[in-house]
Amino acid sequence: MSVKRITVDIQTHDVAALQSFYETVFGLSSVMNMGWVATMANGQTAPIQVTLAEEGGSGAPMPDLSIEVEDVDAIHAKVLALGHDIEYALTDEPWQVRRFFLRDPAGKLINVLSHVG
Repeated sequence: MSVKRITVDIQTHDVAALQSFYETVFGLSSVMNMGWVATMANGQTAPIQVTLAEEGGSGAPMPDLSIEVEDVDAIHAKVLALGHDIEYALTDEPWQVRRFFLRDPAGKLINVLSHVG
């Protein structure tokens, strides 16, 4: 038996607002919406990955989820333009990742990253 998919489940009292956040910031689309629950996707299949860590690296808190993007600088600029607070500044980490953290409307800490080098 092999794992086919792992999903991130985020509890919220406002599904529509959270859905709008992930659509606007990350370009995800709704692939299922029943009002009380919505599933967002980008139409691509991604490898399964579960990260286990003592902390978030470089003294940062442990994020609730990580989203790898093609252009972290573009997403960072979009997030700032939308007025979202940055929880961990845009940083080039020693493990060849450029990243920043922000919170979604449900309060989840998101590590937004691109691999560099």
